[in-house]
Amino acid sequence: MKTYVPKKDEVERLWWLIDADGKVLGRLATQVANLLRGKGKPQYVDFMDTGDFVVVINAKKIKVTGNKLEQKKYYSHTGYPGGIKEINLSGLMEKKPEDVIRKAVWGMLPKNKLNRAIHKKLKVYAGSDHPHEAQQPQEYKI
Repeated sequence: MKTYVPKKDEVERLWWLIDADGKVLGRLATQVANLLRGKGKPQYVDFMDTGDFVVVINAKKIKVTGNKLEQKKYYSHTGYPGGIKEINLSGLMEKKPEDVIRKAVWGMLPKNKLNRAIHKKLKVYAGSDHPHEAQQPQEYKI
């Protein structure tokens, strides 16, 4: 018996709306990563992008456990000598709360060529307004 491999035009992509208000960051990110990859679908294969689009709203209202607000650090480098930048979770939540969820989901996606294509289907917004009403996203309960 041959193994079923879905064709690109056979993949049906849904739009999901997730409200992050009061949700724990890591648990939310695993659910979002699984939806983006399409792991809940019967036609899932790991070498193709079969996932759905995900819209996350209220990113500024997420929760973290323990002392992560002060202890968790995010690093970036400018490319110049001595150009390493460091910001903790509370500082990033004040400046760009969307990036906290984006970075958490990015770390849970596979490190291969599909990573960027899968990550482009994630839309994160700090407030409850989003411009994706035309796609009629379905609410996803976590």
